[in-house]
Amino acid sequence: MGKVKVEKITEELVTPILENENFELVDIEFKKEGPHKYLRVYIDKPEGITLDDCQKVSEQLSEKLDELDPIEENYFLEISSPGLDRPLKKDSDFEKFQGENVEVKLYEAIDNKKIIEGELIGLENDTIKLNTIDMGLVEIPREKVAITKLAIKF
Repeated sequence: MGKVKVEKITEELVTPILENENFELVDIEFKKEGPHKYLRVYIDKPEGITLDDCQKVSEQLSEKLDELDPIEENYFLEISSPGLDRPLKKDSDFEKFQGENVEVKLYEAIDNKKIIEGELIGLENDTIKLNTIDMGLVEIPREKVAITKLAIKF
């Protein structure tokens, strides 16, 4: 079964579980790493995800996946927090994290930069707007973006 189809079926199965627990679905990935396949589901909640939260979702989702059996090959199921450098995927993420520092990785350079960091102004008409220290206001069409994630400052 294809990657996109596995991710879509997983989303349909996990969404009611997450809604029941008041958790947010951040992302789903189905990928091969070395000889193994991994189905990863990233979840969050305002106060942060705990190990117990991950275990609860894992048990419920695993049961549903076993019933439906949509994945023919062997795989590992992982339920995880998105981490400090959480990716921004949905339009609502760009609204939720306005004012936060983000890192945008590009497919092709803008002003000789493939990574641009700055304060997220927002998303408008599929264009990410950032206020950067060195470039000022930057508007990046979403189709040129490989990934946008929260920037980690130490």
